[in-house]
Amino acid sequence: MASSAAIPSSRVSALVSRLGRDPILWISVILLVTIIGSAFLADWLAPYNPIQTSLRARSKPPSLQFLLGTDEQGRDILSRILFGLRLTLMTGLLGLLSGLAVGIPTGMLAAYFPRLDMALMRLMDVILSFPAILFGLAIAGAVGPGLTGIVISLAVATIAPAARITRSAALTVVNLEFVVGARMVGLTNAQILWRYVLPNCTPALIVYSTLRFGQLILLGASLSFLGLGIAPPTPELGVMVSQGRGLLLTAPHIAIIPCTVILLLVLSFNIVGDALRDALDPQLRV
Repeated sequence: MASSAAIPSSRVSALVSRLGRDPILWISVILLVTIIGSAFLADWLAPYNPIQTSLRARSKPPSLQFLLGTDEQGRDILSRILFGLRLTLMTGLLGLLSGLAVGIPTGMLAAYFPRLDMALMRLMDVILSFPAILFGLAIAGAVGPGLTGIVISLAVATIAPAARITRSAALTVVNLEFVVGARMVGLTNAQILWRYVLPNCTPALIVYSTLRFGQLILLGASLSFLGLGIAPPTPELGVMVSQGRGLLLTAPHIAIIPCTVILLLVLSFNIVGDALRDALDPQLRV
């Protein structure tokens, strides 16, 4: 009795093959590695203290001294982006993992126990009917602005899609021979779900997580832009855009540079996620 728990080597080869012939995918992977690595090494790469102000260097354009310029309080934008990336990535990752921790078991239970399917999926439909930004506003009102409220908002926005994707993948597995055989030999429902159902949902969840991570980064930055995130002067990309929006005519680089970083980060995750989907979904491979 065996399951298709491991990702077939042919699919991995397809991903590697596409990586070799797709320059845009190469650029996206390199860009992601560079951005994530820079965020982790911000303590060593940042040329200045990200919260140190200087009235003499206010709103300076990019130069040799300040490679990306300074903001309205004279703080180095490059240093703030490096530290802001770390916070933005951490927030998105915590929101994604928290949402998956609830959504994956929910989807597997709905697929494995038909009596629970209707109730659980209607609950997920209710969650999906509300825009994620409204959850952020409601949670921020209850919890208050800050990292906790943002993470909870991102987690809630992830639960329902993760549950539906997991359920869809699990429905193709629960009635296969190896699952029926596992029941016959006396394995418990928990053992069957963990050993056989979950591994077969992994490819779809990997693709979803990659695409969703980029979406959560954008959503988290949007909530921070609205004032629901980390309070200044702590650097965060959405907060930096919000602080620079009033200076678009006099110092546009203050808002444009963090906007560009968010754009490149989300776009790179989407391109990598599309490549993973093409490689791991046999129906999309040609």
